[in-house]
Amino acid sequence: MFQYYCLNPISQIGLEKFTEEFENTQDVNQAQGILVRSAAMHDMELSNNLLAVARAGAGVNNIPLDKCAEKGIVVFNTPGANANGVKELVIAGMLLAVRDIVGGINWVESAKDNADIAKATEKEKKRFAGTELTDKKLGIIGLGAIGVKVANVAKHMGMEVYGYDPYVSVDAAWNLSRDVKHALNVEEIYETCDIITIHVPLLDSTRGMINKEAISKMKDGVILLNFARDLLANEEDVLEGIKEGKIRRYVTDFPNPTTAGAEGCVVIPHLGASTEESEDNCAKMAVKQMMNYLKNGNIINSVNYPNCDMGICSQAGRVAIFHKNIANMITKFAACFGDEGINITDMMNKSKGEVAYTMIDIETAADAEIISKLQAIKGVFRVRVVK
Repeated sequence: MFQYYCLNPISQIGLEKFTEEFENTQDVNQAQGILVRSAAMHDMELSNNLLAVARAGAGVNNIPLDKCAEKGIVVFNTPGANANGVKELVIAGMLLAVRDIVGGINWVESAKDNADIAKATEKEKKRFAGTELTDKKLGIIGLGAIGVKVANVAKHMGMEVYGYDPYVSVDAAWNLSRDVKHALNVEEIYETCDIITIHVPLLDSTRGMINKEAISKMKDGVILLNFARDLLANEEDVLEGIKEGKIRRYVTDFPNPTTAGAEGCVVIPHLGASTEESEDNCAKMAVKQMMNYLKNGNIINSVNYPNCDMGICSQAGRVAIFHKNIANMITKFAACFGDEGINITDMMNKSKGEVAYTMIDIETAADAEIISKLQAIKGVFRVRVVK
């Protein structure tokens, strides 16, 4: 029996996907799996029982990834599960930017007591008229699950779409409209597009990528949309761009003291993945990935360990080893089994940066002695008997 603990309220539709081999516990220290959304885990004491953390969403900045990796705790996220909800809000954000809908609504609210509001409307509406999206050039930085969906919808809306992503996946490439123009570098997006939307993860290489230098390369009157992470943009530089007339609108889903209420900014209260459907989809994916890992040792959509899938074990035993990505480790593992006369029937080794994961199927069940020998190998973080 496996136990799981919810750090945040998790969609019941997702939790219902757990089979009878899994039960909810109210003691986090007893849990082999933790389900989380936005709760901060950096200061948590991680129990030795903990094997997996599943984030019901894409961002994992609330989880100590390196600390988990060193303890052999697999951290999952759910890429693409909330993509449709975010896509729809991005399209709404574009419309809010090109047509001053918010300004118009606020004017109507302020004029609600005017008996001649209909007449006044005809005089005032030109202030909020705006422009259309059709034939505008849209630049998408990051062609992951969300970026691809935005690109395809934008094409159907009559926009000329440019995409930039040097690491686009095969799945994303298959789903992307063939009419999307592939930019060779991000500068082409800056220099060409009327509207730019960002859909990349927050990394050291992307932090503050929308800065004074990048803005200077953009077209006058550019519209910027940021539904990925607020720290992707240096928002002080963005406000300066608005003040100078370089940026027409900045639309973001991340309220903070810099942008909230600032002129030229449309700030949405982090609604991108907050639809009922998105929360259900994220929870279902998180539960499915956690069950597959805890029962079979398979890793799919981990952010701190490599993907590694050997299906359901048909042998007597399966052992999972978490270790440093250094030379000669496989030889040492094989020697441990060989010394005990245990035959290896199948093996898979994958690495991700400085860490690696090895699954080994064996003809006889692993005993405490072989596990102790594997754990004693220098560079091994954790050894887990899956079966």
